Amino acid sequence: MRPLHITTPLLPHDALSASLGKDVLLKLESLQPSGSFKLRGIGRLCQRAVEAGTRQFICPSGGNAGFAAAVAGRALGVPTTIVVPHTTPESVRRQIAALDASVVVHGAVWDEANEEALRRCATGEATYVPPFDHPDIWDGNATLIDEAVAQAEDGFDVVVCAVGGGGLMCGVLEGLHRNKLAHVPVIAVETEGAASLHAAVNADKLVTLPAITTIATTLGAKRVAPAAFEWTRRHPIHSVTVSDAQALDACLQFADDLRILVEPACGAALAVAYQGLDVLAPYRRPLLVVCGGIAVDLAKLVTWREEQASRRAMARDVPAGP
Repeated sequence: MRPLHITTPLLPHDALSASLGKDVLLKLESLQPSGSFKLRGIGRLCQRAVEAGTRQFICPSGGNAGFAAAVAGRALGVPTTIVVPHTTPESVRRQIAALDASVVVHGAVWDEANEEALRRCATGEATYVPPFDHPDIWDGNATLIDEAVAQAEDGFDVVVCAVGGGGLMCGVLEGLHRNKLAHVPVIAVETEGAASLHAAVNADKLVTLPAITTIATTLGAKRVAPAAFEWTRRHPIHSVTVSDAQALDACLQFADDLRILVEPACGAALAVAYQGLDVLAPYRRPLLVVCGGIAVDLAKLVTWREEQASRRAMARDVPAGP
């Protein structure tokens, strides 16, 4: 069966390359039909489920995975229900519904939407489509590394990607290993209000966050996939966090540079380069996964940045304690 995803371009970022003194490469997953990398893994899972006889999909999602599942369901002719939390913007719900998927709003965060999706799948009549935690998803997401290896004539010496539940990172790592690049490190980036992998690395065990407090809501899994945490024990991975403000600034600068809009979740990975973080210093040819996202427009980015600036100003004005 032909894949549902497309081969995306690998482009140099000349401005960043010049400012950093590196050869910065961009894997433009924002150009996928689903607007993000999610169609690679979810598309593969859905295709294999159809081959096994499934007749319905149910996917819990903050937005991007649900949109990818809706794209897959429509392409495969399978009725699809997407369960989203209340934090998913109305604009995203409309985009999903426009693909003929049913949209159910449940819970304050993704974890609660996930519980509802699992409840609906308990009868066995529908196939549960997880947004990040499944071997088929990692296998599909790994194809972006397969492509990058073929596209990058001089290779790359580190991969930078955002981490929410860990499905993209697991795919990147699987792709590196199956292309004999197990020595290439990964810089795994989260925003400070959704850093479940970072918490797990620091605690040396899986951690469930008490709350998601980031503007990058599509990174908002309170607990990273166990497989993602296990990778930190057998592959060189740098777990990094950035602020919401840094992620937003990266989104806006990227829009100016490339004329492409991406979500703050993607901005988290871009911020590593735009901020020139020390973790990037040892590497000469970084590959940045531009993971994309549909819950964004220019007005939202500007509004979010103004809100962040207002919060920072208020914080500066608060008198120090005794």
